[in-house]
Amino acid sequence: MNLPSNQLFDRYFTAPAMRAVFSDSGRVQGMLDFEAALARAEAAVGVIPSGVVAAIESACRAERYDFAALAEAIGSAGNSAIPLVKALGRQIAATAPEAERYVHLGATSQDVMDTGLVLQLRQAIGLLDADLVQLADALAVQAERHAATPISGRTWLQHATPVTLGMKIAGWLGAITRHRQRLAELKPRLLCLQFGGASGSLAALGAQAWPVSEALARELDLNLPDQPWHTQRDRLVEFASLLGLVAGSLGKLGRDLSLLMQTDVGEVFEPAEPGKGGSSTMPHKRNPVGSAVMIAAATRAPGLVATMLSAMPQEHERSLGLWHAEWETLPELCCLVAGALQQARVAVPALEFDEARMAANLELTRGLVLAEAISIALAQRIGRYAAHHEVERCCKQAVAEGRHLRAVLADNPVVTGHFTADELDRLLDPAHYLGQARRWVDRAVAEHRSLR
Repeated sequence: MNLPSNQLFDRYFTAPAMRAVFSDSGRVQGMLDFEAALARAEAAVGVIPSGVVAAIESACRAERYDFAALAEAIGSAGNSAIPLVKALGRQIAATAPEAERYVHLGATSQDVMDTGLVLQLRQAIGLLDADLVQLADALAVQAERHAATPISGRTWLQHATPVTLGMKIAGWLGAITRHRQRLAELKPRLLCLQFGGASGSLAALGAQAWPVSEALARELDLNLPDQPWHTQRDRLVEFASLLGLVAGSLGKLGRDLSLLMQTDVGEVFEPAEPGKGGSSTMPHKRNPVGSAVMIAAATRAPGLVATMLSAMPQEHERSLGLWHAEWETLPELCCLVAGALQQARVAVPALEFDEARMAANLELTRGLVLAEAISIALAQRIGRYAAHHEVERCCKQAVAEGRHLRAVLADNPVVTGHFTADELDRLLDPAHYLGQARRWVDRAVAEHRSLR
């Protein structure tokens, strides 16, 4: 049976499939998969009789174990493998006493736990990669759809110069693509066997140690590392760091989206559905609840990554406390990122856009967002310093008089001496001052598709 857990927030902050991977059952099954594979590997090279393998394998099913009893035993044993291996031995002895003596032969508790964790992480990576692909596909569609949609660029939370909505979305897409590349690069380093025995030398297996290691790696379809990594934790910390990066990028997406969704901005919205984003007292509210999860994950992840980093200087051949600090930290990171990804996957394909509001917001400053365009064009006629000074003076006048910059420029003899009315209209049209925005979209989408 599973132990009682706090589930009120699980559906909000994580994804059910990822939580299942790191459930009690998932953790126990990962360790049992190691034990079953070890028996097959040792039988294959003649270390144990092949006739005992079936009995060991049949006992390596998580549903046969009492998790509450295991939890009680872990409290005094110090890790989860010790009581599990004892329980496994009892299960086997009940039906095949001769097979019990061959259980766990040559392995140590950390071999069971670390390799079981790696098997869980392989499932987690599959879920994460599928979610990242789905999110990237949706971002690519939205980026292309809005590649030419002008929107206010914002620096220091103030209107800057125009960009496009597609360019903004392409920025989100580029980060997700790079994370997918990083995930592919680290998989061979992360998905490797842990098998070193008591102190890492595998002395208990004598001359058969290496053949068993090779057979065990094949059985589990894991890479065989150059040596056991009981206290060399860089593989796990590299993955934790990537999870932190993914959480940060999703937090960036959620932060931008929630700002665009503010009542005063009202340009982009999370999809609406019954019961989503409401208030207990204000019927009109439409809150960015998905963005909140992305931002929350980005806020919590750095502390968890820091714990993994802090646990790296582990003592000698087996750590006291630092290894233990990893046990709940890395699974929680996986679950947090999965939850943020789930929210992003739901939101991005169904985002709602108010292009009329985007256009209206571009006009909030009465043309000031195009002041740079005027200044640069005028600089080609009268020099940079003079042009900047003249346009700056016009901007201050426009603000002081509550007038549109176009009207102030039309009254300025320096400006009208160099530009016609049509040229001024073009310079003050956001659609004509988007720079390389389209190129950035095309490049981000192309990079995504090349990886796809």
